[in-house]
Amino acid sequence: MLKQAIEDYLLWMIEAGYGKKTWGQAERILRYFHDFVQRHNIPISSIFTYSTLSAFEREYDDIRYAGRRVRGLWRYLFRQGVIFEPPGKKRPLPDIYEAYLDYYGHRVLPGQVQHARKTLSALNDYLEEHHIPLSLIKISDLDDFLALYTAPFTPEVRRNKRGDLRGFLRYLYYDRKILKKDLAPLLIGPPLYAQAKPPKFLRPQQVQRLFDSSKPKTPWQLRAYAMLHLAYFLGLRSKEISLLTLDDISFSKAEVRINERKNAVPIILPLPEYTIKAIAAYIVGARPKTSNRSLFIGLRAPYEPVCSSVIARNIGKYIRMVNPSASAYWLRHTYAQNLLEKGASIFEIKEMLGHESIQSTEKYLHIHTTLMREVLLDETL
Repeated sequence: MLKQAIEDYLLWMIEAGYGKKTWGQAERILRYFHDFVQRHNIPISSIFTYSTLSAFEREYDDIRYAGRRVRGLWRYLFRQGVIFEPPGKKRPLPDIYEAYLDYYGHRVLPGQVQHARKTLSALNDYLEEHHIPLSLIKISDLDDFLALYTAPFTPEVRRNKRGDLRGFLRYLYYDRKILKKDLAPLLIGPPLYAQAKPPKFLRPQQVQRLFDSSKPKTPWQLRAYAMLHLAYFLGLRSKEISLLTLDDISFSKAEVRINERKNAVPIILPLPEYTIKAIAAYIVGARPKTSNRSLFIGLRAPYEPVCSSVIARNIGKYIRMVNPSASAYWLRHTYAQNLLEKGASIFEIKEMLGHESIQSTEKYLHIHTTLMREVLLDETL
């Protein structure tokens, strides 16, 4: 039934005039959804429910518009009279969860609230499935939940998920008096050693070759070259680059405003002359004419903003010309290393990188190799 419904929906999209990119994306995502339903043996009556949709979104968290395309199918089947519950908005969590997210939202960026919502939504589903009242939750329940929920994630993401739960647990104990004991300190995982893997960055000669060999001509090259400049000279994350708008850039003042950072502190950074020229070349020579104010947008219709993963791939393709194993994040490490070698303190580097803690900044820094050679080998570099 689901396979046939998906085929009917895709045919309807084509007949309704949706672009090939749009219905092609829907076809790919709905194929994942069909496989997801089969793998988890979800009965027909439970396919189009919020618990199934939430579980699918969590499993395919790295795919853009995954939930939106399933809701489109859901909406189509509702209009056809096949199912009787409209998709509407996402199902709200129980009041205690929503109250915490509202409380938490006054302290952090919206993106962090959404991440916390996903974690708490999964916790709520787990507790309901195992018939565990929130007020009687034990640390063993939380450990079992995390073992199941975070299995596909990296150690870093698992740590973030534990952080989401700790905040909620402290709220339940201190603010709402629902729990009899503060479980937050008991929710621990294996330590993540900052220097277990040394930071990877480009050497000066590689940077020189990178910019010497980069002579952008095509629209894609002009766009990627502007992204490259922002990542190297300003140390911006791919996510921060993706959120830039035309209004954030002041060509007259040679400045750019970064509104959304992990530490929730906006910052205005100076733009080097070459970076201004790279951005201007992209805007004049490659950026499609559209009312969309995002700085980096797709080069083909419908001209949507470019997501962070695309930016990372574009930058990575460029820098692999000088180092085949490099990725876009190497430029952020390189930026931190350059600040260190120019005499910046770790506190100054922390602010420039937009980190919340010194511990995060320490991961980006390597030995000051230039200074070490000057002292130990009496070299002039």
